[in-house]
Amino acid sequence: MPFQIDDILASISDGFIAVDNEWRFTYVNAAAERMWRRRADELLGKTIFDALSVEADNPFQASYLASKASGQPVALTAYSKIFDIWLEARGHPHPGGYTIFFRDVTAERAMHRTTLESGRELETARAINQRIFDTSLDLILVVSRTGDFIRVSPSSEIVLGYLPEELVGKNAQPFLYPADLESTRREMRSARRGRHMSKFETRYVHKDGHIVTLAWTGVWSEPEQQHFFIGRDMTERIAAEDRARRSQRLEAIGQLTGGIAHDFNNLLMVVIGNLELLQEFAHADPDAAELVDSAFKAALRGAELTRQLLAFARRQPLDARVIAINERVSATMDLLRRTLGERIQITTDLEPELWPALADQAQLESALVNLAINARDAMKSNGRLAIETANQKLDEDYARENVDAVPGDYVMLAVSDTGSGMPPDVLAHVFEPFFTTKAPGEGTGLGLSMVYGFVRQSQGHIKIYSEVGCGTTVRLYLPRAPEGAPAAADPKPATTPVAKPGERILVVEDNAEVRKVVAVQLGELGYGVTEASNGEAALRLIEQGTSVDLLFTDVIMPGHLTGDELARIARRLRPGLKVLLTSGFAKSSPLNAPRSDDFKNLLTKPYRKIELATKLRAALDGGL
Repeated sequence: MPFQIDDILASISDGFIAVDNEWRFTYVNAAAERMWRRRADELLGKTIFDALSVEADNPFQASYLASKASGQPVALTAYSKIFDIWLEARGHPHPGGYTIFFRDVTAERAMHRTTLESGRELETARAINQRIFDTSLDLILVVSRTGDFIRVSPSSEIVLGYLPEELVGKNAQPFLYPADLESTRREMRSARRGRHMSKFETRYVHKDGHIVTLAWTGVWSEPEQQHFFIGRDMTERIAAEDRARRSQRLEAIGQLTGGIAHDFNNLLMVVIGNLELLQEFAHADPDAAELVDSAFKAALRGAELTRQLLAFARRQPLDARVIAINERVSATMDLLRRTLGERIQITTDLEPELWPALADQAQLESALVNLAINARDAMKSNGRLAIETANQKLDEDYARENVDAVPGDYVMLAVSDTGSGMPPDVLAHVFEPFFTTKAPGEGTGLGLSMVYGFVRQSQGHIKIYSEVGCGTTVRLYLPRAPEGAPAAADPKPATTPVAKPGERILVVEDNAEVRKVVAVQLGELGYGVTEASNGEAALRLIEQGTSVDLLFTDVIMPGHLTGDELARIARRLRPGLKVLLTSGFAKSSPLNAPRSDDFKNLLTKPYRKIELATKLRAALDGGL
């Protein structure tokens, strides 16, 4: 999520494949598997010529090659001899190959032939058409020139909720969405004037009241004075496209937010580091000490804001451990009661046999507090907050309806309130950073975005339910911890660990100001320091035999070597070399993603001197 586009492609009714420039399959969705009666694992990595016995001179191939040359998308309808069906295909060329959507239009072509066949051929076509009419999942209509239903396929019950006999003999107007009535009449008039009817969409009103969008193809038969229509229910596809657009928007915002927060963390690293050094010199002057302390608190607040931004962007470093969520809820209750006040009642319904979860304990507690504060604000300091936990299995059906969900076992934490609730247009934006319904100065709009990012980065799922006047429920689904996962870490020590005699650190940091601050901090902790501005320079020092006990390197740096790549090479040259990585976020952009999981020690920017000292001591005394 990066956003979960695979889940969307898996749920649509159109076939979708992706091939590289050698026509090897790189992706096959479920609809293509059903249409072709081939499993994806039989196709992936093979060319279409080998996997499907496709001839090189087939009509699809020629059209796609032409589109590749022009760089323009292509659409065509052609008969597939291999599958004995007519396919309507839309191909999109890109530098790495093609992506192709396609669907079976055999039924539509068969209906079209009814206006062209005669005699015995017509009778045969009618028999075929009757079978199609009776079994089609698409809605097939025969309509008079005045809009009365003459024949309606049995699929009307699935698509619109009406049995055919409830529609036959009635005019279509009461069933059409009012805003689409005139456009439908315009298409029908155009067809009767002899023009080929273009594909168009109209909305109908389902028997239960919800709107159904149908994509229509049709013809006008002058001899029979009838319209023939085939309508495909587009509701699922439109919903999938809408989910994809929302995911894309959140992903784009996340990339921008994460990049800004990462750069800002480097600035804060310099500010916080220098202010900590100033604190030690300012104690003799109370006025100066007060100014430094004030600036230091503001810098820490800035660091907290960047952590929230990185949480939304799913780029915050997480320490995922086995945690007992019920225990964490109980441990947070005193803080919640002080935060919410006496006028808000807090109730809990905790599953006694709750599975252990795999998540970052500190981030979970922060998420719970954020949700409680949002609930307090929605209740105007008077109402009831309910916290619930449960074991949940999310199945394939749920995952199809919720694009961000992956089937599996989860530990569910729900926070519900009796507040004002939110309308749908607000719900659509609640996870975006800086979006808030509060008055200016009453909130940053980062609370829910932080929770969203934490859950998604934890490989979990988040769901929000809200209605105006009825309150809000937010459900967090965190992965069930597998056997053997590490338990939550011990709290940090209260004292600052220092260097042992003779220990030397190689500091690799491209930002000169950050490098300077770190070197001073390390010197005060008693370490010897050797500096390098990039991975290549650090590697030369190691190759030259420079004495080093630990490599302390930024993950993302200019040049050919990232920090983790440098660490792997350095470890090969000096087996057993201790390594500590540092970064403004745990994952970089897809183009330069560090594989930091190879090294378990990671220090998040901006960090304080005690955090640096603690991480260094842990790495030197036994870490990797």
